[in-house]
Amino acid sequence: MTASPTPDPAAPNPHASAEQVQAAYSDTKLAQVLYHDWEAATYDEKWSISYDERCNSYARGRFDAVVGGDAEVPYGRALELGCGTGFFLLNLMLTGVATTGSVTDLSPGMVEVALRNAEGLGLDVDGRVADAETIPYEDDSFDLVVGHAVLHHIPDVQKTLAEVLRVLRPGGRFVFAGEPTTIGDRYARLLGRTTWELTTRATKLPALASWRRPQAELDESSRAAALEAVVDIHTFDPEALERTALAAGAIDVRAATEELAAAFLGWPVRTFEAAVPAGKLGFGWARFAFGGWKKLSRLDEAVLSKVVPRKFFYNVMITGVKPPAPVSL
Repeated sequence: MTASPTPDPAAPNPHASAEQVQAAYSDTKLAQVLYHDWEAATYDEKWSISYDERCNSYARGRFDAVVGGDAEVPYGRALELGCGTGFFLLNLMLTGVATTGSVTDLSPGMVEVALRNAEGLGLDVDGRVADAETIPYEDDSFDLVVGHAVLHHIPDVQKTLAEVLRVLRPGGRFVFAGEPTTIGDRYARLLGRTTWELTTRATKLPALASWRRPQAELDESSRAAALEAVVDIHTFDPEALERTALAAGAIDVRAATEELAAAFLGWPVRTFEAAVPAGKLGFGWARFAFGGWKKLSRLDEAVLSKVVPRKFFYNVMITGVKPPAPVSL
């Protein structure tokens, strides 16, 4: 089976002008489109996304961590909101979580890349350019709805979760992962800003000139990064996020958190990778970065999660279920 072509005629815009960026400061949904169209072509490389055992394991690990390892899979039809390049749903499908899928995103560029990735993997996936607050599918259409790092971009999270429950079949489940906690976002941004500043300053030195990206690329990165203040709307307290899901109408709601020590390595590493020329860092660096993150993640899970309140971790995940249909008498 192969992915169907993008049905929406909207064309991606990977190079927003300074005027478009300025306009986006007063229009958060325009900002979402511009920012994510800009990132679409390089997003997988930037975040070291792949569709092999490494990311299969990561995606399935997030799913199991919040749902529980004894979840009955596969689900039949799954939907990913804010799909990006398809990272979460496609990797989950590769591990047998769902048999068919649909992807949606406000960004035409992201939907285009996600469908191309699905086609290359031979997965049965269709896609639409769509707003998560008004999901363009009929009631009771899906067995599973997922998303990764998407809720914090959406203006009305409770409205979106109500829409998710509408398109789920009774008893269907949603799983959202990769959302920033309020405390975690503060230290992650500080780590990112500090790393970017130190790297871009150091690479101005003649001895490190080969490590400096072209100024035009740095300027474009800075313009796009400036939109983060517009596109990153929310951070979450785990308990408050649970209350939001319950208010939307979900049952069996549970939030879980992860990444504390791992975040203190991961954010500087990812920022450094984005600040230096593509291809400058070799396999040894990749092995160090991923290996170090895995070791610190194990420390987070085995030790820190037992003694540190969950609100101090960087990532929060949330799951819930659509109530069963009422029994007619």
